[in-house]
Amino acid sequence: MTNSPMDTATALLKRIETCESTVRAFTTYDPVRIRTEAEQAPEGPLNGLSVGVKDIIDTVGYTTEHGSPIYAGNHSRGDAACVTQLRNAGAVCVGKTVTTEFAFFRAGPTVNPHDVTRTPGGSSSGSAAAVAAGMIDIGLASQTAASLTRPASYCGTVGFKPSYGRYAAAGIKSLAPSFDTLGTITRDVATAARADAVLKGPVATTSHLTPTVPTRIALCRTPHWNEAGEGTRHAVEEAARLFGAHVEVVELDLSVFSDAASLHITIMSYEASQALAWEFTQRRAQLSEQITGLLEAGQRIDYATYRNALARAEELRSRFAALVPSGTAVLAPAAPDVAPLLSEGTGSPLFSRLWTLLRLPTVTLPGLTGLHGLPVGVQLLAPLGEDETLLDQAAWAETVLPSRPVPSVHV
Repeated sequence: MTNSPMDTATALLKRIETCESTVRAFTTYDPVRIRTEAEQAPEGPLNGLSVGVKDIIDTVGYTTEHGSPIYAGNHSRGDAACVTQLRNAGAVCVGKTVTTEFAFFRAGPTVNPHDVTRTPGGSSSGSAAAVAAGMIDIGLASQTAASLTRPASYCGTVGFKPSYGRYAAAGIKSLAPSFDTLGTITRDVATAARADAVLKGPVATTSHLTPTVPTRIALCRTPHWNEAGEGTRHAVEEAARLFGAHVEVVELDLSVFSDAASLHITIMSYEASQALAWEFTQRRAQLSEQITGLLEAGQRIDYATYRNALARAEELRSRFAALVPSGTAVLAPAAPDVAPLLSEGTGSPLFSRLWTLLRLPTVTLPGLTGLHGLPVGVQLLAPLGEDETLLDQAAWAETVLPSRPVPSVHV
């Protein structure tokens, strides 16, 4: 016996009412709209699944405020392409999830469900926290530096950032077009694969996830391993040990990629100063110090420097493709350590700048823990375009790693 749409909506709202006052993952949600959408949802591969939409993504019926007072009360005339795709596939849009200001650094009110004194990460903070707390099945997220991977690691969830350009960006506020990538945060790899089968479109398909052991695993501690905390060091080494019982694990030395993080910062700063030109020029007083600093830095970069950075990024992408053959999964850190305290900000994006620059698909996998039993994720990556292969490999890796930790705020 299956639950009716109204039964599903009632259970969903009960979870939200239990957790939301503590977690504060949503900017807005509407119980009446949720019930209506559940009742009217078309038949499709995502029936029975709920979606929270990061608040830089246009969504009819809800405001889209980009984490900024500049856009308070802003309503879009249509859904973003990704929201339309998910709704057409039978998913229920629950509401808008909190983001940092323009998907950069200034935090919103959301807390980490595993420890409410700590950050859920940014910028996809609300999506990660809502999934971890059991309030939604799929959190729409995005990544320009580490905005999906880091929250997934901190909140003990699965984070899937596909290859650059795999999903449609129409209706999503841009920060740095060379890197902006839509992705998902879910509780397991199977749900990420179901969403991927819809979002890679334009025609929704059914997921055919097949857990697959990689040909080999390349352990890459990255050029920034000295910045890794105890929790991340343990997580990466333990994951390598667990995987190594089933498949060959080899070392991948990317020390020659040591300039990747600075290249990423240069390109992101330059493009952000273009993308937010109106806000910077016309509404500067309403911008935070963090984003003002980013835009000012971008304006100090000349075009020749920007073009040189783009050329060097292409060189590194070609070099990586030659180093890592098809079928290889790369194991790497997902974040510096466990989630920092709220007073310390949303955490460093250092361990994802390289991979975002390379535009690779990545899955953040939960299960390992650090200080006080808090989640510490690890990344599994694949060559550009091998998204289905990566999801299959991640489904296998999920069975090898421990079960994801259960948050203190849960249903």
